[in-house]
Amino acid sequence: MTAARELGYRLLGGRFDYLLHLRPAEWPILAAHTAVGYLLAVGLAGASAGVRVGPAALALVLWVICLNGGTLALNSAFDRDEGDIAYLRRPPRPPPGLAVFSLSLMTVGLVIALRLPLGFVTAYALCFLLSVLYSMPPFRLKAVAGADWLINMWGFGTITPYAGWSATGIALDEARGLVLLAFCPLFASLYPLTQLYQLEEDSRRGDRTLAVVLGLKRSLDLALGAAALAFLIFAAAGWKAGWLSSPTGAWRAFGLGLAALAWAAVLLAWRVRYAQLRPDEHQHRMYLALGAWAVTDLVVVLAWG
Repeated sequence: MTAARELGYRLLGGRFDYLLHLRPAEWPILAAHTAVGYLLAVGLAGASAGVRVGPAALALVLWVICLNGGTLALNSAFDRDEGDIAYLRRPPRPPPGLAVFSLSLMTVGLVIALRLPLGFVTAYALCFLLSVLYSMPPFRLKAVAGADWLINMWGFGTITPYAGWSATGIALDEARGLVLLAFCPLFASLYPLTQLYQLEEDSRRGDRTLAVVLGLKRSLDLALGAAALAFLIFAAAGWKAGWLSSPTGAWRAFGLGLAALAWAAVLLAWRVRYAQLRPDEHQHRMYLALGAWAVTDLVVVLAWG
């Protein structure tokens, strides 16, 4: 048991298990991706001036903790994982009523979200529905190869930064709309990578996830192709934003190229060595891919914000 977990159990007792299944280790990652939408909407100068920061902060809490945390806890309630899962090593057994707790948390978030612009409320309600379809029987689309992929590439990839944007009430322009769209194939690249180290456990449980159906080699091929498509859409967004005629366009394109190289460095090395890697090594490389995602978020904010 880590020192942090030991302290958590001292303070909260068995209730700490509920918090762990919300997977707070993911909150900074999701918060950063949600905040990308806000920063694209108001710009870096607007953010430093606090433009519409109140609604954006409320939306961030609702999206990250209530909706996403509740979604992950709901998933744990029905998966009952024994091995490591994304953002939670050595997960504790799901505590009693975890599914009810997670659904209640998401519902509270939806009620509070009614104070925010319609675009955010719509995005929240849609992802709430997708979370239920993804995790709960009899639907359990996470066990249907392809359905799990589609839900995540749209929900996390595009709708999450859109939620940060929509909380401001600012209309979405075409160039930045393409930026948000590009995150869809980018998460289509990342999603199978989060499953590769769990192939044995998912197969044993009978979940036909995308990675189980495709296997290691084709999952990595898919990740490479989806990442390439994402950066083509990012490039189209740069063209639409007028980079070719901008004095700073070359630097923006250079930054986008660095982000693409970060993905290539992770995925190509993984593709070359996949057959020799142990499950824990696949897990380590998944976290390297998350690092490439963080680099991309940063570049996007600097290039379009």
